[in-house]
Amino acid sequence: MGVFAVAQHMMWPEFANALGFCIAFVVSFAGHRLLSFKDANTSVATSLRRFVVTALAGFVSNELVFVLLLRVLDLPSLLALFLALLFAAGQTFVLSRFWAFRR
Repeated sequence: MGVFAVAQHMMWPEFANALGFCIAFVVSFAGHRLLSFKDANTSVATSLRRFVVTALAGFVSNELVFVLLLRVLDLPSLLALFLALLFAAGQTFVLSRFWAFRR
């Protein structure tokens, strides 16, 4: 969200959201692999492949909800992104827990 807050003034909000996703992806994978699901029974390569799918699904849902809230409901960009991130975070956690980093 911090990347978005800085970048949204230099580009369309949808692109700023994508930039934030790219940076957050690396941080998120490392955090999940090393902390949240450190007892995963999958290899790092398997977890990474699965997490790419999981994260992209989360980003697509995030971007769809974000655009809906921003462009259709005309919410302020930071509020729209916050709500979209809440939605996508829940989805990403469930997919991570039960598939990408299956215990």
